[in-house]
Amino acid sequence: MPRKKDTLTLSVPPGTKEQLESIARRLGIFWGKSPSPSGLVAAIAQQQVQVGRKSFTLDQKQVEALQQAAKALIDAGHVEEARTVNTLLLNQGDSEAPLRQALLQQLNQSIQAWRDRIDQLIADRQCFHLKYRNAQSQELEYTVRYAEVRFYEKRFYLQIWCEETEEAERDTPDLREIWHNRCLRFDRILHIEPFPGVWKGELDSLKVYLHFYRGLANAYEPKPEDEENVVLGDIRQVVRRVVNPFWLVREVLRYGKDCQVIAPDGVRERVKQEIRQLCQSYNMEIAD
Repeated sequence: MPRKKDTLTLSVPPGTKEQLESIARRLGIFWGKSPSPSGLVAAIAQQQVQVGRKSFTLDQKQVEALQQAAKALIDAGHVEEARTVNTLLLNQGDSEAPLRQALLQQLNQSIQAWRDRIDQLIADRQCFHLKYRNAQSQELEYTVRYAEVRFYEKRFYLQIWCEETEEAERDTPDLREIWHNRCLRFDRILHIEPFPGVWKGELDSLKVYLHFYRGLANAYEPKPEDEENVVLGDIRQVVRRVVNPFWLVREVLRYGKDCQVIAPDGVRERVKQEIRQLCQSYNMEIAD
């Protein structure tokens, strides 16, 4: 026995029926071989079809692509454009709660405002307290007595000298020379509060001795941090003043066999650890 259906009579302006049939045809809603305005109305009521400006939605790949675009815009200094992209993601992305919360937080804080304020503090040689959320969502506080804005791998970072050393003593016990240094992302800053104090004037650093071989010995391009750059036979020796070994290790690994950290042992060991972990990922055994 056929199901009983409700009857709905609509009075529409001339041409509206044809427009509804056109939409039904585009959406693949038919009765037999003909587009069905009645089926279209039923689909709208059952929320199988969305209409109007809010009908535009993004799939997961599009959401991920726009997230990457927003990050790239922020890194390039186009904060307002990044906010526009994040607003689009919030309105049309149909995102899960954690992502929506992260996007809302990013919209509510102005990265450019942090950058502008820190630039002014640096120009004034003004010490400040800084509250920060790291990648593990832990909230940390730093007493900053010197800061620089540095560019690493397509992003600007805040490099600071801070009084707190417990974290560094635990993570890098063999690199005492740079225990006071931290490298922070602007989008994870939570709060800044100036305080009266003595501005240190520079970051701590250590000397790293690098040897470049083969073609790279000739092709190496000097860096501003290089204090010495000499050719010793077939080897180019570079002595570089380093404030954060993390970025140096990444650079050395890109050079492959054509670059080697000679000293100090703490930085050399970090390169070896990265190589060991890489070999383990490919089930390769290496001897020390």
